[in-house]
Amino acid sequence: MLNVNEAARETTTPEPERATAITPLEMRQTTFASGWRGYSREAVRSFLVEASESYELALRENERLRHDIERLQGSIRQYQDLENGLKSTLVHAQKVAEDVRVNAAQEADRLVKEAQGRAELMMMAAQNRVEDAQREIDGLKLRRREAEANVESIIASLHATLDFIRDQQREPRVVSLRPRIEAAS
Repeated sequence: MLNVNEAARETTTPEPERATAITPLEMRQTTFASGWRGYSREAVRSFLVEASESYELALRENERLRHDIERLQGSIRQYQDLENGLKSTLVHAQKVAEDVRVNAAQEADRLVKEAQGRAELMMMAAQNRVEDAQREIDGLKLRRREAEANVESIIASLHATLDFIRDQQREPRVVSLRPRIEAAS
C-alpha cells in the first residue's frame, strides 16, 4: 500500500513503468494517511474509485485495441501474402504470355519456312514435269519427222516403182530373135 508521500510523488513525477504497473484494484484499495488539514477522505475515495474505473476502462480499451491490432496485423499479413501471390501470378502470367507469344512466332516462322520448302519442292516437281513433257514433245516431234521422212521415202519409192511400171508398159515388146526349136517332127 502506498502512503501519501509516495502517492504525491507518483502524481508529480509519473514513471511510465510504474504508471502501467498500478492496477484498478490497487487504486481502489489504496489508503492515505491523515494529516492536519488533510484531504477529505470521501473526496479522495470518490476520486480514486472514479479514477480506477476510468483506468480499468482504459485498460480494457487498450486490450481490445491490442486484439484489434493483432487481428488487423493478421489481416495485413493475409493481404500481403495475397498481394505477393497475385504479383507472383501476374509475373508468371506475363512470362507465360511472353512464352506463348514467342512460341507462336517461332511456330509461325516454322510453318512459313515449311510452306516455302513445300512450295519450292512443288515448283521443282512442276519444273521437272514441264522438262519431262518438253523432252517427250521433242521426242515425239523427232519421231514424227522420222515417220514423215519414212512416208516420203516410201512414197518416193512407190512413185519410182509406178513410173518404172508405166515405162515398161509403154515400150514395145521385144520378140526374141532366137529361133525356137521346134520339136522334131
